[in-house]
Amino acid sequence: MDASIFFKGLVVGFLISTPVGPIGLLCIQRTLSEGKIHGLVSGLGAATADAIFGLIAALGLTFISNFLEEKQLWLRLFGGLFLCYLGVRTFLSKPAETSSAGTPSHIGNYGSTFLLAFTNPITILVFIAVFAGLSVVSSGTHYFSVGLAVAGVFIGSGLWWVMLCGAAGILHGKISYGILTGLNRISGIIITVFGLVILLLVIL
Repeated sequence: MDASIFFKGLVVGFLISTPVGPIGLLCIQRTLSEGKIHGLVSGLGAATADAIFGLIAALGLTFISNFLEEKQLWLRLFGGLFLCYLGVRTFLSKPAETSSAGTPSHIGNYGSTFLLAFTNPITILVFIAVFAGLSVVSSGTHYFSVGLAVAGVFIGSGLWWVMLCGAAGILHGKISYGILTGLNRISGIIITVFGLVILLLVIL
């Protein structure tokens, strides 16, 4: 039974992470420009946020989920502004090989994607719905089983980022400086557009 709960959590974590949005684009860009480790650390920031949302859903902490839902306007506003900031920074960034002194730290990469993922409270509603649909946890579930489900979510999400960054990492070091700079510009524009769309939806 415990193994089943862990496996269900792993599947949920993997599937929720797979849509390639702004976080996925950031991880790909950082992998191509800075290396696999930078991309993977960025992905793990998002995986941590997913695990926290999974924990809230598994424990049925409705007061936290309700609070996040009530404050989703401000969270989305912050998320949109933060995306615009990351987009502009990505647009202006240079490939790490030519500016190692300016290479972002692992803590910065991890923290930025964590904040970005955490400002999307809709994710917790997805976790609640999916957990209920798959019967991942129930009202009588032991805390150890809840821990297994959350660990499964983190590992499943992390597995996706390992695969994504591993695939993108094949091209790291094989792309010229000019192409990398162009990719940074394109990525920055797309990420900024994501942020502007979010801000527009908040305003409307």
